[in-house]
Amino acid sequence: MAWLFPAIIVLATPAAAQSPERENQPNIVFILADDLGYAELGCYGQKKIRTPHLDALAAAGMRFTQFYAGSPVCAPSRCTLLTGKHTGHTYIRGNYELGNWEQDSPEGQLPLPPDTVTLASLLKRAGYATAAIGKWGLGGPDSTGHPNRQGFDFWYGYLCQRVAHNYYPTHLWRNTQKDMLPGNSWFRAHQKLAEPPRDPAGYERFRGQTYAPDRMIEEALQFVRDHKQTPFFLYFATPVPHAAIQVPDDSLREYHGRFDKRPYLGEKGYLPHPEPRAGYAAMVTRMDRDVGRLLRLLDELGIADNTLVLFSSDNGPTFNGGTDSAFFESAGPLRGLKASLYEGGIRVPLIVRWPGHVAAGATSDHVGAFWDVLPTIADVAGFEVPADCDGISILPTLLGRTEAQRRHAFLYWEYAGGQAVRMGDWKAVWPKRSKAFSLYDLAHDIGETTDVSAEHPKIVEKLRTVFLSARTPSEHFPLSRE
Repeated sequence: MAWLFPAIIVLATPAAAQSPERENQPNIVFILADDLGYAELGCYGQKKIRTPHLDALAAAGMRFTQFYAGSPVCAPSRCTLLTGKHTGHTYIRGNYELGNWEQDSPEGQLPLPPDTVTLASLLKRAGYATAAIGKWGLGGPDSTGHPNRQGFDFWYGYLCQRVAHNYYPTHLWRNTQKDMLPGNSWFRAHQKLAEPPRDPAGYERFRGQTYAPDRMIEEALQFVRDHKQTPFFLYFATPVPHAAIQVPDDSLREYHGRFDKRPYLGEKGYLPHPEPRAGYAAMVTRMDRDVGRLLRLLDELGIADNTLVLFSSDNGPTFNGGTDSAFFESAGPLRGLKASLYEGGIRVPLIVRWPGHVAAGATSDHVGAFWDVLPTIADVAGFEVPADCDGISILPTLLGRTEAQRRHAFLYWEYAGGQAVRMGDWKAVWPKRSKAFSLYDLAHDIGETTDVSAEHPKIVEKLRTVFLSARTPSEHFPLSRE
């Protein structure tokens, strides 16, 4: 693990890049949900939303109970995943808009710099075909952060997070070209309605004919078919279930009439929906179905046993746009939602399947985070880890060799001027502009209800040292205490 000081990136030339051997390089599929809560899958305790395919994935692999996203919001979390650095060291530490919420153009958020070393660029160097499909958020068209400039051979989806808030956009991007979606007219997903919808037609105008996630899964399936004979890395970053609540009728019918007593009229942003709870549940179940289609294709092509599959979410469940995290108990017993540095904002599901290597039906309480993914995949694929990586490979845990598993001295997050640290079972949260931080004992207080900082002054001092030293300064994301 990189400690407190930045280091120069030193990469050895991987043997796999010189003479790739198919049998020694498993395919890698990382599926990333968007704003899916810790407890929104059946295998994590969800009772109202059906997720049979992801539940089956967990039954066939390992389910982690103490795994963390890189950030409580989208772009920085994805940055930590792809760079192997926590948000004290990443270039992108928040959702930094280059456009504005009143329009979709110019598209994109603060881009990754041109010299960024990503998981995709490392795998490409190691002989992998690489694809990113879904939602990006790390650079718009013609930017240095475009996926094709960050190690991905193929890209399809939303480059801009704001555009991704509408599931019926006028276009997606295939590499550097717009792919126009038939039957979709432009409308703004963040508008304040002059008046609420009064009839079905009032809701229908916020839909279209081509549902973007349907296009994305088709592209993902085709990429797998096209590369079944060569090692591939598929980063499938579905935009579901991020607001707005939009889903085709064939999925909505599965939950029609079950949950909702009143419509969502758009009063908390995004778009109105006649059955918001049913719509949200249907979005998650449809996403689960897409995961099932991808897993089934791996079986049909005879490559499932040579494919490492990982599933997670970029942060905790959302709180607006008509979603109802309280009704679904989306964060389980955890405090906080998306954008919060409490557990509910950053603790996420992680499911890993690798037949013949990862034991079926296993559960792990190993404490890990997104920045561990890069070194883990490095161990699997056979490339050197950058010297400034903050992560630790969790491959020993996956292989059942827990005695060989190295552990973090601490995990660190920062967002919007606030900070959080986990050290063992201790969790500290330091809000923006606050003079002091709170301390929680997660072993006995998973809901972070009782601040015990006054009872543990030595722990407080240790954590204070981490808070003050675990980050490098950021031009775009200054800390309020600096």
